Amino acid sequence: MKNSLIYIFSALMLLSGNSCSEEFLDRTPTEDVPAAAATTTTGNLFLVVNGIHRSLYQRYNSQGEGGIGCMMIQADVLGEDFVMTSAGNGWFNNMYKWVDHTNATDADNLFPYRVLYRIIRNANVIINGAENAVGPTADRDAALGQALVYRAFAHFQLVQLFGKRYVAGSNNSQLGVPIRLTPDNEPLARSTVEEVYAQVNQDLDDAISLLSAYERPNKSHFDVSVAKGLKARVALVQQNYTLAATLANQARQGYTLMSNDEYFNSFNTYTNREWMWGSFVQEDQTIFFANFGAYVSRNFSSTNIRTNPKAISTKLYAQIASTDVRARLFDPTGQHANLPPGVVLASNFAKRPYTSQKFIAAGTGDSRMDIPYMRAAEMYLIEAEALSYSNEAAAKQVLFTLASNRNPNYTLSTNTGQALKNEIYTQRRIELWGEGFRFFDLKRLNQPLDRTGANHQSDLVGQLFQVPAGDPRWEWQIPLDEINSNPLVEQNPS
Repeated sequence: MKNSLIYIFSALMLLSGNSCSEEFLDRTPTEDVPAAAATTTTGNLFLVVNGIHRSLYQRYNSQGEGGIGCMMIQADVLGEDFVMTSAGNGWFNNMYKWVDHTNATDADNLFPYRVLYRIIRNANVIINGAENAVGPTADRDAALGQALVYRAFAHFQLVQLFGKRYVAGSNNSQLGVPIRLTPDNEPLARSTVEEVYAQVNQDLDDAISLLSAYERPNKSHFDVSVAKGLKARVALVQQNYTLAATLANQARQGYTLMSNDEYFNSFNTYTNREWMWGSFVQEDQTIFFANFGAYVSRNFSSTNIRTNPKAISTKLYAQIASTDVRARLFDPTGQHANLPPGVVLASNFAKRPYTSQKFIAAGTGDSRMDIPYMRAAEMYLIEAEALSYSNEAAAKQVLFTLASNRNPNYTLSTNTGQALKNEIYTQRRIELWGEGFRFFDLKRLNQPLDRTGANHQSDLVGQLFQVPAGDPRWEWQIPLDEINSNPLVEQNPS
């Protein structure tokens, strides 16, 4: 029995996400077991759940396709706050130039589409088969709740990338992405943005109900706080500010903010009391040069890190108070004389101004680090931003709780109106730097990309310093492989 369960798990790990034909996204091996065999017991359901967890930090078709961590890098290099200091060995350079995601034939454009639909496919195996799984009802509900959160998360990411932004008060009939609710390969047309968000919210509502009493074994799994945190994100994108504030407040209950010492020395572990959801990468699960830490850490000795240490925009750094602990995460000199204990940079590491030391890998020869997908700090920021539309006094107080934790000299904001919102946006940019939010934030706020006046180098950004809000390039091209395999899917304007 043990061997058969391992076989089921291994086979399901090989299932590609799918939105159309077997040739494109579904790479199921001929010896693969039927999905029904993976849902016969609640124990099997959790094997599938754990397989999805593992797929978040799995290496896919290339070194630059290290699961969700590499998608986070893609989202940040498309923004203005994350700076490449050299061409390095080439990874993510064309994304930085806004070339990859505007090219339907590019592998880095295909990567998130394929992987997120893979997550949906495997979640659907659970969702469609859990009802008949033999085992305790509580276990069945927990596995089903996990799967529903994953399906919601993946559809949410996809529609933000490949669909137009959500506009509150309109019918949002613009094209979103195909909604997959079954683990099959039937061609599907793109649903509207409104329909995708309705499905995402339905899945999260169902998950919140199922996970209400679930106690997870660790933070790679979902509990009700993460489900509510994700729904708060969705509500913010939909400009449903009352709901966003309520859910963000509920989601952060039970979590406490880091001390300044923890922020500087213990940020990179998912046991951190502020982390709500993250991946713990065990030593025998490393993907070496595809790990998140192989590109964003300061200390891993790879060609990419040594020659292209990542920096913060000088314009954003100038807005961080000197008494703010987050200022210590970046070194204006680039010499990094104040690294966390035990971290030393060899002489062959390039030392450039404003480079980051926020992310620290396990060692110079070990690129592993835990990957943050959701932190309580984000919930404070969602709550503050959402409240700024209805209750500025309350918004200021929530912002004060977070900002004064990071900077003991921070005083309660006196800003109002757009100035208060801008202050919250700035705090969000500082707090979540490098965690994969900037492209999504610019798009949801309908703001332009503006890299001018900072430390971006013209040759490295391909002369691309500005992109107007509403430009067609804010919607990623549907991968050509999908277009060719699925006659029902319509391409985005270029």
